[in-house]
This record gives sequence, C-alpha cells and structure tokens, in this order.
Amino acid sequence: MIVLLTDFGATDPYVGQVRLRLAKDAPGIPVIDLFHDLPNFAVQASAYLVHAYCRDVPAGAVIMAVVDPGVGGPRKAIVLRAGGRIYVGPDNGLFEIVARREGVESCHALEVPSWAAPTFHGRDVFAPAAAALAGKTHRAGHPVPLTRFPDWPDDWPRVLFIDRYGNAVTGLRARPGPAVLVAKGRPLKRVRHFAEGVPGEPFFYENANGLFEIAAREGSAAAILGLQLADPLLIVD
Repeated sequence: MIVLLTDFGATDPYVGQVRLRLAKDAPGIPVIDLFHDLPNFAVQASAYLVHAYCRDVPAGAVIMAVVDPGVGGPRKAIVLRAGGRIYVGPDNGLFEIVARREGVESCHALEVPSWAAPTFHGRDVFAPAAAALAGKTHRAGHPVPLTRFPDWPDDWPRVLFIDRYGNAVTGLRARPGPAVLVAKGRPLKRVRHFAEGVPGEPFFYENANGLFEIAAREGSAAAILGLQLADPLLIVD
C-alpha cells in the first residue's frame, strides 16, 4: 500500500502525474489519496497533520508525504522508517513529529536522478522510490541523520487546516481536562459530538484523528469566528 499526503491540491494535474508514475512503477499496488490539501508551503503545520492522519495506516505501508517549498535545493530526499511504517519525502521537518513520537528506526538518503525535474521531485524522486519500496525492490541508500527541529513544540496551539465545512483542525492533541479553548478572543466550550452543540455556536471537540478541532453545528466555524490558517489559540484548563 502507498499512502499519499501532499499540498498539491485536487484541481491541478500534479496528483494525477504522481499517480501515473506509481501506476507505471508499481502496478497493482493500492494507492490511497489521504490528504492533498495540506497547507501550502507550511512544513511545520503539515508535520503535525502527517503524524495525526497516519495513525491508522497499517504497519509496513509506504507513506509518501510532500510539502516541499525548497524542492531542488540543498535539502535531502529521504526514506525514514518510524513506528513500523516507511516514509518517503523531503528532509525539511515534515517528519519531525513522526520521528519525535514514533522514534527513528532508520533514515537513508534517496538519489536524485539526473533526469529528474528540479521542480517536481514528488513525481520524479519520491514516487519512484515509494513504488520500489512498496514492491520490495528498493535498494537502500547511505544512512543519513534526520534533520531535527527541537524548538518546535510538542503541541502547537494554532489552526493548521480548515476543511470544506469550515471546521478548523488544530495542532493540539486532545486530552482530558481542558474546558475552554479561546479562538479570536472568544472562549469556546468543549463538546463530545456535534449533536451537543447549539446550531451556529462554535465549540471544540476531539476529532476522529486525536486532535482538538473547532466546529459549529450546521455552520462554518471558520466563517463565524473569522479563522484563518496559522491563527493562534489558547487552552484554558
């Protein structure tokens, strides 16, 4: 199985081009489009989402994750093994939270072919590697240290993603205790599920991926609160 998480979007040809390469190099292997709306260029925000949304990916699967504003530059291309899964992508911090919470089993460099487009390593570097790993034909490159970002917090009190309903996913792992989350200066109460909310009144809850999320029953919390990506949040215990 190959699982894709990118900031490529669904309206441009980039995901299709990646899938074409995977179909050619790994015929018959399932490809799951998990997330193609990771926040554009936002490596740190995406790092928390990659970990949270890959919790249910089975052991042994290959996860190709690409948010790569420095594509073609000096950052390494890597294969990271962590938590029994195989991650393929840029060594730019995208796998920091995975490494921190799952532990690093190994990290190897990927060779960038001379024919690879310097602006599209997703198609020309990461997809072929993911296909070879899924098909058990990949030959490991030389070991390299994963670039680490120790100054990033374990939980990030910011809005990381806003879905089509206007729900705002945060970088905060859900935990017992907090009764209030403050967004845009407005205290929000915690509920267990949407039916506990009052229509049009924003609240927060533990989403299906273990993160705190802001929503409004039958409405857009983002529109009601004026939320945008990277907006700061405050938890009140």
